[in-house]
Amino acid sequence: MAVAVQEVLKDINQVTERIIGGGIEVHRHLGPGLLEATYQAALSIELDIAGLRFQRQPVFPATYKFRIVGEYRPDLIVEDAVVVEIKSVERFDPVFQAQVLTYLKITGKKVGLLINFNSRLLPDGIRRFIL
Repeated sequence: MAVAVQEVLKDINQVTERIIGGGIEVHRHLGPGLLEATYQAALSIELDIAGLRFQRQPVFPATYKFRIVGEYRPDLIVEDAVVVEIKSVERFDPVFQAQVLTYLKITGKKVGLLINFNSRLLPDGIRRFIL
């Protein structure tokens, strides 16, 4: 059993490394300061080139007492395993972390990446979350 869990974590780590690599490539070409939608589109191209399966802004229902009261739309779900939330902001706000954790909860995924493209060096703008 422990070996199977290690294999899953290894696979997810490889996926997150490839996502981050794609983000760095996008940032290298576009730089900081653009709209989030631009980075989402460019990162989607990089994920496609890398052969990763992904969904852009899939819809997940928000429920209250078993009734749908709204919807959530994470920016990307990659390889049906990693939630990716893209930002282009001057500074990280705690609400962004809460947003990613909420997306992990409602999607049932265990790993999330928060990527802020408005960083001088992209690795400084990346946060990883694990439930």
